[in-house]
Formats: sequence, structure tokens, C-alpha cells
Amino acid sequence: MSLPLPLLLLSLLSILPQSLSLPKGTLINCGAPVKSLIDGREWLPDTGFVSVGTPRNLTAPVLVPVLSTVRSFPNNPHRKYCYTVQVYRNARYMVRTTYYYYGGPDDTPPVFDLIVDGTLWAVVNTTEDFAKGESTYYEGVFLAQGKTMSVCLGSNNYTESDPFISALEFVILEDSLYNSTDFKSYGLGLVARHGFGYTGPVIRYPDDKFDRFWVPFEGYNPVNVSNTNVSVSDLWNLPPLKVFQSELTTGQAETIELNWPPGSVRESNYYIALYFALGMLGSRVFNISINGVPYYENLDVTPEGLVVYARKWPLSGVTRITLTPSAGSSGGALINAGEVFDVLPLGGTTLTRDVIALESVKQRIQNPPSDWNGDPCLPRQYSWTGITCSSGPRPRVVTLNLTSMGLSGSLSPSFANMTALSNIWLGKNNFSGPIPDLSSLKRLEKLHLEDNHFSGDIPSSLGNIDSLHELFLQNNNLTGQVPTGLTGKSGLDLRTSGNSLSAPPPS
Repeated sequence: MSLPLPLLLLSLLSILPQSLSLPKGTLINCGAPVKSLIDGREWLPDTGFVSVGTPRNLTAPVLVPVLSTVRSFPNNPHRKYCYTVQVYRNARYMVRTTYYYYGGPDDTPPVFDLIVDGTLWAVVNTTEDFAKGESTYYEGVFLAQGKTMSVCLGSNNYTESDPFISALEFVILEDSLYNSTDFKSYGLGLVARHGFGYTGPVIRYPDDKFDRFWVPFEGYNPVNVSNTNVSVSDLWNLPPLKVFQSELTTGQAETIELNWPPGSVRESNYYIALYFALGMLGSRVFNISINGVPYYENLDVTPEGLVVYARKWPLSGVTRITLTPSAGSSGGALINAGEVFDVLPLGGTTLTRDVIALESVKQRIQNPPSDWNGDPCLPRQYSWTGITCSSGPRPRVVTLNLTSMGLSGSLSPSFANMTALSNIWLGKNNFSGPIPDLSSLKRLEKLHLEDNHFSGDIPSSLGNIDSLHELFLQNNNLTGQVPTGLTGKSGLDLRTSGNSLSAPPPS
């Protein structure tokens, strides 16, 4: 397999000036009953973004106010429960979810799936952090492809108790950040973001204008140097100046070897960005390799700073980054910071007209299924209850089966917009009102509306659906006559008993 060449960007390619304005976006305090102001930023209660789940208060004291409440969701296999957030279409968002388990010290936190729109983003496992008394966060970068985005929790085959979430953040990023990624086809899932040589608390807002977390790197101890001469300001990705004010370095001609990102990574392609700035006199020229494969050669670091990045670099297992001084370099290698993201192929989205139609159908149902949020068809293992979809990246709804679910309400005329439907099963519920015109459903084969409270006439337009061969209308409150287009339709299994239908006039 050929490896993509990393690219070098100098800070002279300035994009946008940094400022101290508050990060723009939506901050949601999950499980909280009222909004709150934390460190000058407004956190909203989650009741306006989610319609299911149970808010809970943590009994143990916490240092961060936003961790004092959570919302948990039923542990129903392959059911997802979603937050839906208003966003700006085509804006790029940093999405961060935070978890602090509400159970006791002898409990084991659940393992569950994290989903954004129609894409399986990550498997949430907070067990290790919970044992250390720490919270866990998952961060990603995604494009808003519509007016809303959904973040969902789903029970997978390993989930043994209720999924939960403490906080959810949507922060708008500037266009220069990670802009080598095709966000219409991919998202980025953060694996690691570290400051090398930095030993203080986590760097975040106001040092980072987007409130990204730059964590001190532990586990390697050559020489940590404090830099005061760096003048980095406007690199792509806009890293905070503070990460350049310390560096990890060695003596002359000595190599730096880092096991980074920490731990083992799954086999995938990764976005890697390494940041450098020279904070002293002299020259620093060195080669970079990843797992023995050349990444960049003869990198000449300047006080203005630079970033070397790769858009899709294949990694698997443990990763070793090696910085080797070149001949003629007056000092050893150095590094200031780094980011690595898993490049996530987007899972696609359900065709928009079907999504809009289903939302209208949902609004007419007084007690819709609790998982009818987020993308209806995707991910495949988390399609909505009663929904079967076609294959492909833009799936359509082909079957709707809500038989015997105790549902009430009326049928939206928007059913007619889901033109890929071949089967509608709504029998044995408490639906009422008229049967809408479904003549646009040219692929409809089976329509089951039996044992409800539908009223009015049987639409004569049903006789115009050539593919229809099962029409079950028995035990409703239908009146008028059975249209002749149905009674004389060849191959149609028509059932109408238990209504108040009148006999047709004598011929």
C-alpha cells in the first residue's frame, strides 16, 4: 500500500486572527433542570433537545458543575436515543460528549455506541476512567449537512446497563481548521491531542478559542524547555500559543522516540498533525518517521512555527514516532504538540423527502416509538422501530410495520411522499380519522389498517395502485361504499368486514 505524503504548512500562511470571544455553539448540561452559567458560558438544560430518558443527580461530590447530573436511557438492544440540535447548514462543528458515571464504586459503567447523524462514531467505554475517579470525553469534527444534527446513544451487544451522558457540546469551527478533510464524505474522531514538554493543567479556553483540550503528555522525560521567543499566531488549525511555549527536546544529535498516540489504535486511516516552533537560537533540522516509515525529511523548524500533517495515514496497533536530527543541525530534535484523528467514513443519510415525511407522520402519532429520533435508517443496526430501509448511502423507507404497538392519532397525508413504500402495517392500534390518498405509492403491495378506528370513505384512488394485492380494512368505522375499482381488482385480497359500509346499488 502506498503512503500519502504529509504536507508542511508555515505560519506565514495566516488565515484568521485569534480572539478571546466566547466559542460559538450550543452547550447542553444533560439531566439538568435549568440553565446555568459556568466559567462565563451558558449551559442549557437538555429538555429541549431530547424527549426520552431519565435525568439523574449524582450523589458523589464533583469538582465540575456540569458533571453533577446525567441523563440515562433504557438498555434496549439496537435502539438509539438521540439529542437533536439546531445547527447552521454547511458549518463545521466540534462535537464533544462527556460522561461521568452515576453508579457506585462497585458498579461497572455500561459500554455503548455513540452515533452522529447516520454514522457510528465510537464505542463509549468509561470503565478505566471511572475507576480513577475521572470523567471521559469523546470529541469529533463533523459537517452540518442539514439544519439539525443528532447525537445518539445506542445499546450494542455488550451493553449491560443503561447508556448515559453528562454533557454535549456543539462548537462552530473556523473554515481553516482541518480543512484538508473532505467533510462531506468523512468525519474526524479525536484519538489524542497533546502538548509535549508541557506539565501544567489541560490547555483549553481561553487559550484555545474553540475550547479544545490539549493534554500534557506523560510517559517520556527527555528535556522540557520553556520557550519565550516563539511568535506563532496563525497556523492552520489555529493551535493555541501556549502549546508552543514549552517543548520536548533532547541534546545535540539525540533522537526522540515517542509511543504516540498512547495505547493501541484500530486499523484505519488517521489525520495526523504535528506542531513545531523554535524557541532558541540556532537551527533544528531533523527527520520524522512513523513506525519506521519516513513522514517528513529535513524539517527546518523556525520561531514562526509550522505544522506537518497527513490527511490519511494508515495506522494499526502501537505507534512509534521518531525524530532524528539531521547532519548540520545545531541542536537535537524537538516537538511542541500533536493531534491525531480517526478518519471516519460517513454512513450516509436517509433520503430527505422520507425524513420529512416521517417527521410529519410522527407528529400525528400521539405516542410514537421512543427511538424515533435521529436518522430513520442509519446506522443500519439502529433503524427506527418498525422501519425497514433500502440499501445504499441514501436509503429509502420500504416498509413501515407498527402492528399492535398501542399507537393512537391519525395518518398524515405525508405517507404519500414515501414513494418507495411497499408495505404498510398499522393494524391493531387505535388510529382514527380518514385514510389519506396513497395513490402516489406505486410500489405499495400490502396495506394493513385493520382493527383501528378509521372513519370516512375508502379512498377510490387505492384502486389505481397496480401493485396492491393485500388491503385489510376490517373492524374500523368506515362508511360509504367499497369502490368498484377495489371490488373488481384482480388478485386483490380485500377485507372490509366489521365496518358500516353500505351495499352497492343494484346494477
